[in-house]
Amino acid sequence: MVIIKQKTLHTYQLKYPAAGSAISEWALKTEIADWANFSEVKAVFNSVDFASDNRYIFNIKGNQYRLIVMMFFSVRTVYIRWFGTHAEYDKIDVQKV
Repeated sequence: MVIIKQKTLHTYQLKYPAAGSAISEWALKTEIADWANFSEVKAVFNSVDFASDNRYIFNIKGNQYRLIVMMFFSVRTVYIRWFGTHAEYDKIDVQKV
């Protein structure tokens, strides 16, 4: 999969250093993947949730952090939309990020 906004991921790693290695691990697994559907994503990241409108929510570092992406399987593309702590996640509207 192609990750759009790699620089954004790096920014999140600097902002949340405790999550840095977990973000890198997620990115590596995602880049080597060739997912065709949600089931294939779930096989790699069993805690991933589908929100709606191509938005997927990943638990990062044992559910301490959340990563929201938009994923388009037909073009193998993942857009980084938001990253933050679980507490920060509880305050946002997933549909608006």
